[in-house]
Amino acid sequence: MLAQKYIDMLGRKSVIRELSEYAVARGKEIGYENVFDYTLGNPSVPVPDSYNNSLKRLIDEKSSMDLHGYSQSLGIREVRDAVARSLNRRFGMNYTLDNIFMSSGAAGALAHAIRLVTVPGDEVLTFAPYFPEYGPYVNHSGAVLKVVPPDTETFQINFEAFESMINEKTMAVLINTPNNPSGIVYSTATIKRLASILTVKSKEYGHIIYLISDEPYREIVFKGVDAPFVAKHYDATITCYSFSKSLSIPGDRIGYVAINPACPDAEMMTVMCGQISRGIGHNCPSAIIQWAVSENLDITADISVYEKNMNILYDALTDLGFTVVRPGGTFYIFPKALEDDAVAFCNKAKEYDFICVPADSFGAPGYIRLAYCIETEKVERSLEALERFVKENY
Repeated sequence: MLAQKYIDMLGRKSVIRELSEYAVARGKEIGYENVFDYTLGNPSVPVPDSYNNSLKRLIDEKSSMDLHGYSQSLGIREVRDAVARSLNRRFGMNYTLDNIFMSSGAAGALAHAIRLVTVPGDEVLTFAPYFPEYGPYVNHSGAVLKVVPPDTETFQINFEAFESMINEKTMAVLINTPNNPSGIVYSTATIKRLASILTVKSKEYGHIIYLISDEPYREIVFKGVDAPFVAKHYDATITCYSFSKSLSIPGDRIGYVAINPACPDAEMMTVMCGQISRGIGHNCPSAIIQWAVSENLDITADISVYEKNMNILYDALTDLGFTVVRPGGTFYIFPKALEDDAVAFCNKAKEYDFICVPADSFGAPGYIRLAYCIETEKVERSLEALERFVKENY
C-alpha cells in the first residue's frame, strides 16, 4: 500500500514551486524576459572563478577515488578541519573538526539537527514568518512544529507570544537569520534576549532547549546591519549552513552542521549525526564538492547585486503605498499586500506578468514575498508592470 501521508501531500504542493512553474510556462508563451518572476530563491549571480578553478585543478591533481569515492561518514576530515578554522577565524569561536558534520545543504543539516535533539512527540518552536518546508522537516521526524506568530512591526521575534508558547515539551527552537521570507536579520539584542530565555527555561524544565540556527543567508547581509553569529551567544546552538547562496551553488548540495563546542556532549553529537544518516539517507555528500568548498570558505560570489536590487524594489514599493519593513539581508522583500487576501492579490498581479508569492504558508497571511535574485535590468523593467497593476487595481 502506498504511504498515505505522501499522497496527502500531493494536494499541498509548494506554492512557490507552483508559481515558479507557471512563470516558466508563461515565459514559453511570451518570452521569459517578459515575465517578472519573483518566485524562486535561486541565486542569480555567477559562481566565483576561484570555485570553478578549484574543481578543475582537483580533477587534475587528485585521484579518482579521492574525488568520486565515498567520503568518511562525517565528511572529509581535512574539510571539516578547514570549516572549523574558518568559523574560528571569522567569528572568534573555538570549533574543531570534531564539531563539524558535512551535509547535503542546509536541508540535510536541518534533518540531522532536528533528529539529534528530539524524539517523536517533542515540540520544536519556530517564528513566523518562516520557510514553509520547516513543516515537513520537523513533522516527518516525529517531532511537532509549533509556530510563534510574527511581530509585523519589525519581524524580529515576538517574545510575548514566544514566552506563552514555550513549555516543558519544547526541546528545540528553530530560527532562520537572515530570514526567508522577511529579509530581516535578528539583531544582537534579539539573540541575547532569546538566549537568556532559553537558559532560564532549560533550568526550569530540567533539560537543555537547543537552538537550531538555520543560516544559508549568513553572508548576504547589507551595509551597516547588525548580524551576530548566533552560536557566540548561546552554548547549546546547532548551526546549519549551506554554501548554496554564498557561492551560488544550490545544485551542488553542500553544507554542514556545526555544534558549538561549549554544548554538553558536543563531540558525541557530531558522531551521532553519522548514525542519523543511516536512517535518512543524507550520508556522504559529494567528495569533490567538499574539497572545492574547503578552498573557498572565506569568499563569496559577487552578492552586492542583491542589495542593489533590494534598494530599487524598496523605494518603488514604498512610493506605491506598500507597507514594508526594510530587509537587512537575503534576497527577499516582504511587503504587505494591498488587500487582505494575499492570494487574490498575487492572482491579480499574474495578469500583469508580475509573479509573486502569497505568504499564507509562511505564517503571515496578507503579506507577499518577492525573491529579487534576478538581473537588475529585469528588476528595473518590472517596475512599470508593478505600477500599472497597482494603479489599475488599487
